[in-house]
Amino acid sequence: MSFVDLHSHVIPAVDDGVKTLDDARALLRGLRSLGFAHVVATPHIRTALFENEPAALRRAFDALVAALGDDDALPSLGLAAEHHVDDVVFEKLAAGDGLPYPGGRAALVELPETRFPLGIDGRFFDLMVRGVRPVVAHPERYAPLFRGSEPLATWVSRGVGAQLDLMSLVGRYGKNQQRAAERMLDQGLYLVAASDAHKPEHLPLVEAGLLALERRVGASGARALLVDGPRALLGEDAAL
Repeated sequence: MSFVDLHSHVIPAVDDGVKTLDDARALLRGLRSLGFAHVVATPHIRTALFENEPAALRRAFDALVAALGDDDALPSLGLAAEHHVDDVVFEKLAAGDGLPYPGGRAALVELPETRFPLGIDGRFFDLMVRGVRPVVAHPERYAPLFRGSEPLATWVSRGVGAQLDLMSLVGRYGKNQQRAAERMLDQGLYLVAASDAHKPEHLPLVEAGLLALERRVGASGARALLVDGPRALLGEDAAL
């Protein structure tokens, strides 16, 4: 299998993901065993919580790759970031000072959980004008989408991507989030599905999420979210 995971927290000690090299290795080995041949690390960039800068994240990523060495039991790796959309982080991302996905065509963005920022439609438009497609991280976990899929459906109709958190399908974050994920899957709103794994202990939940995904959308639907969609976002020039 050759799944592509576009949301993970596998760089040690840069955010709320893995803390040690051993945990990073265990998590990556587990993701490879589940079928993920390529994993993109997406550490948080969030004002006043995870004040990460792209240059420092690149150094941490390079150190991880060097420490892991050549190991056929591990997936290949890429680097991006999960950008929390506040005024500071958005301006950096729009100015080219963020960490988009390899290939530079898309960037992972996280929204506040309880309400969407004013002017978010315009911000998404600004990114797309600059040639960067916004990919909304785990929309099923945002309270404004618990009861209905608007405005996500509008964003998607305008070219924004949506990323399903596999663990949402098995109740990791709550029943509201699970029901929203199932509804958005049925509506065909997701472009990609990803692990959002933070530690090795998440692996059984990711595995259960993969099974739940295939039960709901079938093998071809799962492939579209785990292989075709991610590859389209990364582009042909991204090494996989």
